[in-house]
Amino acid sequence: MIDNEELKIFLYEIREVYGYDFTEYSKSSLKRRLQYFMKLQKISDFKELSGIVIEDESKFENLVQSITVNVTEMFRDPSFYKSLRNNVTSRLATYPFIKIWIAGCATGEEAYSMAILLKEENLLSRSVIYATDINQKVLQNAKEGIYTYSDMQKHTANYIKAGGKRTLSEYYTAKYDSAIMDKSLKENIVFSVHNLTVDKSFNEFQIILCRNVLIYFNQSLQNKVINLFYESLCVFGHLALGNKESLYFSDKMKHFDDVDKKEKIFIKNTLS
Repeated sequence: MIDNEELKIFLYEIREVYGYDFTEYSKSSLKRRLQYFMKLQKISDFKELSGIVIEDESKFENLVQSITVNVTEMFRDPSFYKSLRNNVTSRLATYPFIKIWIAGCATGEEAYSMAILLKEENLLSRSVIYATDINQKVLQNAKEGIYTYSDMQKHTANYIKAGGKRTLSEYYTAKYDSAIMDKSLKENIVFSVHNLTVDKSFNEFQIILCRNVLIYFNQSLQNKVINLFYESLCVFGHLALGNKESLYFSDKMKHFDDVDKKEKIFIKNTLS
């Protein structure tokens, strides 16, 4: 078992040495992931892990891969993307230039899904999708846009359920056992590192997607991140969260109205 005080000291050391702040992540989630990492590394003592990670940056980078959540798929929760298409794209179409932030993009499937949706609504050519994550390794995978061909079967099923207007195979090239996403999608996506726990707003957006990320933060950090999103959205900008996340405990709750309560899509109102 990992003692709470030991964990607290360990997280403060990481923040001091590497500048990564995990102190407000959910403790139960962190402990599970640290224990799993220790098992993989065949480390039985938490103090030993602490010493290794603080002294060896490569071990710390491996730890980041384990702590951060990288499980995703294209058009995950198809009903969400159908709602975006039906309830949000018409408002996006009123802007001459569309800026979108996908926070916690992991290996990029959500960014490519959004690019495909925008392309089918004739909006991609005047859009920029900023896809960010704390994890540099998964961002590199996202930039490459290469996925296993077997996974594309699941992605294709999601795409159809999400109201896709073409066939998903039009957006990638099959090569051996891989699927390479089309360059026309990549041209409008900017992948970059951003740490939601410490970094500031970097633009004004018409829509922000941060789905299934906040559930790994404690309530205080969730509120801090919601405030960051609020500051980053234009008036009548949209915010999309995961299906297990909400604005109920945020001090910015009154500043958002529901667009689709079930799919957790909100619109920033004019309240000051």
